[in-house]
This record gives sequence, C-alpha cells and structure tokens, in this order.
Amino acid sequence: MNNPNIPTKTGGISQQWQAVSWIVALLLAFGLGLGTGYLVWGKDAATAAGPAAAQTAATQAPAAAQAEADLPDTPQQVTRYDIPVDGQPALGPADAPITLVAFSDNECPFCLKWYAETWPLIQQNYGDRVRLVFRDFPLPNHPNAQPAAEAAACAFEQGKYWEFQDLIFNNTGILGDTTYLKFARQIGLDEAAFKTCYDEGRYRDDVTADRDWASELGVSSTPTFFINGIALVGAQPYETFQQVIEMELAGMFTE
Repeated sequence: MNNPNIPTKTGGISQQWQAVSWIVALLLAFGLGLGTGYLVWGKDAATAAGPAAAQTAATQAPAAAQAEADLPDTPQQVTRYDIPVDGQPALGPADAPITLVAFSDNECPFCLKWYAETWPLIQQNYGDRVRLVFRDFPLPNHPNAQPAAEAAACAFEQGKYWEFQDLIFNNTGILGDTTYLKFARQIGLDEAAFKTCYDEGRYRDDVTADRDWASELGVSSTPTFFINGIALVGAQPYETFQQVIEMELAGMFTE
C-alpha cells in the first residue's frame, strides 16, 4: 500500500457540533451533530456482533431498501476532508459516485460490527454506486491490530486483501503469526512470498503512516469513516449511512 501525501485540510475534527433536527428524528436514540461537515453518531453503538451477523444483515436488506431517506428541504453546509485512496484496498468501481473510506482496527469489535452488519446492506442496496476503501488505524491497546494489518497488506500484494480481511474479522480471538500463515494457505497465496513479506515487515511503515496521518487529521477512534470526504464516527446502523449517501447523491451538501 502506498504512503499518502498529507493533504491540506480545511478545519479540524475537534469542532463544536450544531444539532440537526431532521436527522435526529430519523436516528432516534443516536446522538448527532453537524457543524462544518463532521458528522458524529456515538462511538459506542451497541455490543459487537459475531461473524454470523453478516447473514442477519443480508436478510434485513429488503426492508432497509424500502425505507426512503428523509431528506431536508434545504442543503446542509459541510467541510470535506481530502482523504487519499490511491494504492489502498478497495471494493467497487473507481468512478463510483460515493467513496466510503474506513479507518479500521483489526481487533476493534465495532469495526467488525459495521463490516458484518452495515456494509452488506450498503452493498446490496447501492451496488456499484459505492466504493469502499480500507485504511489502517491500529489502536495501541490492541496488540494484534498492527501485525494483522501488515499481514493483510502482504495478502493485498498478491491480490487477495478482502479474502484475508474476512478471515481476520472472523477469527479475531486467535490472531497471531501462525494464524496468518494458515490464512495465507487457506486462500491460496504463495506461502513463501507471503512469509517473506510478513517476516521482514515490508508494510510496517505503511501501516504506521496510515495511523499517524489519520491522527494528525484528528481521527482518534475506530471505526471512523469519510463519505466523499464527510466524516462519520462509529459503527452506526445502515440507516445513518443511507441518510448521508442519499443526501450526497441528491446534492444536498454544500461547502
């Protein structure tokens, strides 16, 4: 994965937020603020779900697709952050109208919750209109987060990042050097090449650079998302992402 150049950002993330009633009504119990573009909806969404939650999320997709976003009558002013995505693992076409960048930690239960429950609904209901890009933000209290990110980068080198990432999220309780080699074998990687890549720490600096760059921007917890540059914090439910995506597609955000 490529190291990004630090872009110029307009405004800091630690701003005061102004309540917006039209979306509070939609999200009910979730706290929200919309200041100059930073959307925040509670970091502690709910108890993290297990891997089987992906199947549950898929069964909920038809109902979610029928729910129409309650868009405001007037455009909302936002600040967009320039988040480089070149050379990063991505799902979806490069010309998708929505780019969803996720800063994630491989031992973060809320990252797993979002990946298992919310992302499948976004995929099912928006398809090629949304491109997901993963970037690393290993937290210091998660000892396996950094090595797992480095291992996933080695899998990315062989074109199987997402297969490897699925195995990481489905096996967070047994992460470690031996497990990564097992994963490599399981998804058909060149084991020798993978082991060399991982053992020499080929992507250690890249993973660290991702975290440091995001910290400089103001990211402090996972998961943190940027939807076409508009920041959103926490493993929020599908409806929250739907609201922002619908507004963006409708041109309801101004800068």
